[in-house]
Formats: sequence, C-alpha cells, structure tokens
Amino acid sequence: MEKTARTRGQEPASPASIKDVARLAGVSIATVSRCINEPDRVSEKTRNRVRTAVRQTGYSPNTLAQSFRRGKTQAIMVVVPSIGDPFFTGVMLGIHSVASDRGYSLLISETQFNTMTADEVGAMIVSRQADGIALLASLSPFGTEVLSARSHRTLPIVIGCETISLELAEFPGVHIDNMAAALEMTHYLLSLGHRKIAFISGQKESLLTLDRERGYRKAMGEADIPVEDGWVVAGNLSIDGAIEATRNLLQHRHRPTAIFCANDEMAIGCIHEIKSTGLRVPEDVSVTGFDDIRYARICDPPLTTIHQPATEIGKQVMYRLLDEIENGYRGNATPVIVPHSLILRQSATRPSA
Repeated sequence: MEKTARTRGQEPASPASIKDVARLAGVSIATVSRCINEPDRVSEKTRNRVRTAVRQTGYSPNTLAQSFRRGKTQAIMVVVPSIGDPFFTGVMLGIHSVASDRGYSLLISETQFNTMTADEVGAMIVSRQADGIALLASLSPFGTEVLSARSHRTLPIVIGCETISLELAEFPGVHIDNMAAALEMTHYLLSLGHRKIAFISGQKESLLTLDRERGYRKAMGEADIPVEDGWVVAGNLSIDGAIEATRNLLQHRHRPTAIFCANDEMAIGCIHEIKSTGLRVPEDVSVTGFDDIRYARICDPPLTTIHQPATEIGKQVMYRLLDEIENGYRGNATPVIVPHSLILRQSATRPSA
C-alpha cells in the first residue's frame, strides 16, 4: 500500500526536446543547432550555457556531447529498402569496411518502401544523429519540402546503387550504367536468335526500372523488333510479383521465347512459374536477370545475369560521403559510374523454334 501511495498520480517524464535545451539556456533553437553543427561560430560563453542546459535536461547526451567535442557524431545513417535483400548485403559490406577503417559506426534504417516524415528528417538534421546519410536504392525517405529546403546541405547525402526518383537527382551517387547494362543483355538475347523478348520491370515510378526498360526498348528498336502490348509487365522487384507477371506473359497470344527480368529475385520467381506449368528453362523459355546476387549461380538452372559489383559500390558510396563530411560539398553531383559485366550461365539459350 505504501508503495502504491507514493507512485499514484506520478507519470513518466516526457523526453527532453531541443526546445527545452534552448529555453533553459536562454537561446534560440537555431543557436543550439549551431553549437552542435558549427561550434566555431558560437561564443564559448554561449556554448557553455547550452552545454549546461544539455546536461540538466538530459537531451540526447551521448550524441550531443560527441558533437560538442568533435563537431561530429562519427555515425552514418544507411537507409535501405530491405535488409534481407541479398544484393544490399554486399553493398553494406563495402560501406562497413570503409566506415570501420575510418572510425565511423552505422545506423541502419529499413524503409520497406515507406517514407519518413518531414519532421523526422528535420529532427535528425537538427540533432545531428548522424554525420551523413547513405541512401541505397530506396524511394525517397524525405518529404519534398525537406529536399527543397536542403540547398544549404547541412547533412551530406549520397545515393547508392541508383537514383530512383527525380527529387533525388541533385545528390551525388554511385551506380552502374543501368541503361547500358540492359542494352547489353537484350543484345545478347537477340544474338541468340530471340525475337519475342519480354521484360519484367519493377516499380513504374522508379528511375532504376525506367533506365533498364529504356535499355531493353532501345535494343529492340535497333533490331527493328516492335515491343508488343503486354510484353512489358510490372513485377514489383519481388518473387511474388514476378510469378504473377510471368503467368500473364505465358498467356500472351505471342508467348515470349525469352524473359528479361529487372532483378535476380524476379528472375528466380519467373523460372519457378515457368517450370510449374510444365515448360522448361531455357529450352522453352530463356530467362535472364540483373544484379548477380549470391543465389544466381545456384538456382536451377544457373542464371544468366548482369553483375553489379555490390561491395565496390558500397565502398565508393562511403568514400564519397566521407569526402563531403570532411571537406564540405563542392557542388559536384556528377555520379560515380562503376563497371558492370554480363555473366553467362545456363538459363538462356537459342529459341527452339
């Protein structure tokens, strides 16, 4: 009873906010932000007042204490659509190897193609929970208003793998030439004698999907082969999406003799669906993919695909991000293009008829 009497009516205290720090220190929120991001621009007297307020409120003590001492958190936020995607495992290995060598830790944010709110991103920028963001082939986690307000670039951002929305085109990135890679793959299928070549794409709004589709369409156009209605089908970059897309393609009045999938996961789903109908791969339908994930060489049959050097992409993303963190943004958003390669295995052959 005595314990109940002491705790009745008491509620857990709300976490301190940056507003609480500013109020207690008698300064503006902007001044608190400058103490964190650009301490040299604030007088020592003001820094001491803000530091004292941080201690008294308990607001983000670890992150802010590091920021006051070094002007950095020594942490990088990595935004990834799916941690379980085997392609991103390789990219993360590259990022981690460089980050570890340079004394940085990683904070992982999995979006599953959802978006962060403008307030969430704004809070991260103000409180400096990370020194920079590596955004890996994900839909933008930022509201348009946040991006448009970022001309001052208070938080470095580098796009890894693909720039897949127009609003992210202003940021530097690291990726392969997706259009050239898809052009090469389609030329290969044409060289085998295929003329009925279908394409399973990803999200329709994704620049990644559009560049690969453009490469496919360009190759077909160069061969004077029209792309029939229904030969380009969205597969959502997933196994389930590819199964449904393949089902539609196999029912097409001009059934394709080859199907080019925009990633390996969809190619694996495509192969599964073709074989489930009693058809053979590649004797009846050839299938090719894109990425060269670790499962590509052991699926049945082993997959012909485009190799993306995932670990090297991750390393280059981190090098580019660290350069901007340490030296500032110098107005160069030209992407780093890493080489791809065509990997020939047993999932594609000449058409039977």
